[in-house]
Amino acid sequence: MFQPIIPLPGLSGWRFLQTTYDRQFETFTKSVELKRDTEYFQKNIGAIETAEGLVKDRRLLTVTLGAFGLQDDINNRYFIRKVLEEGTTNDDSLANRFADPRYAELSKAFGFGPNESRKNGASGFAAEISAKFQANSFEVSTGDQDQAMRIALYAQRQLVDIAESDGSVDTKWFTIMGDPPLRNLFQKALNLPESFGQIDIDQQLGVFKERAKKAFGTEDIATFGDTEKLQELITKFIVKDQIDNLGSSLSSGSIALTLLQR
Repeated sequence: MFQPIIPLPGLSGWRFLQTTYDRQFETFTKSVELKRDTEYFQKNIGAIETAEGLVKDRRLLTVTLGAFGLQDDINNRYFIRKVLEEGTTNDDSLANRFADPRYAELSKAFGFGPNESRKNGASGFAAEISAKFQANSFEVSTGDQDQAMRIALYAQRQLVDIAESDGSVDTKWFTIMGDPPLRNLFQKALNLPESFGQIDIDQQLGVFKERAKKAFGTEDIATFGDTEKLQELITKFIVKDQIDNLGSSLSSGSIALTLLQR
């Protein structure tokens, strides 16, 4: 399978990846294994009538979970079945009990829950899930070389939807705080320590909003629906990650000079 090319770390690598993304992604999606999986999914997903039927087919489940960034749950078939079967209409359903919003997104997308309409046979469903699977697979492959690049690509794909979604400012922040890659991005971009997650959740929210207002002039996540603001956020994340990776052996002056030379 084609591996994404990232010739340099940090901002230089990110800019190269942005410039070449369309070409690299097209080549990646032509990989035999990826084509085989997506074609199988598109041919067979519409015939699945139950959550049990879906989790029994490992090839269908691979694409399904990969589309939502949940590929690590591929062997947790009973758990995923319950997430799908309980749906999202009840506040106490399994998917709604997780801070990570991806489980609810998965369950809602298929509509296997009580008082929900099954959606996997609808026109365009298979193509939409396949496209998400391909995008996430590219991000995963990118992360094998540079995890920060994977997170940045994910944020570039997901954050606009959150920014433009309905809901209060706090609701959007809680969504981000529950999404591991997005939380990682904001936490690092806003220069918060790893131990930050151990404090009370409402205190975390207050700190996130305060830091965001200082860094971007607003605490409203809607601002990241703007391309320039989104790239400003990602740039802060990439630079902070690059500084961290340069290590404590370099002085602050050496780090600044290294960054300026890239």
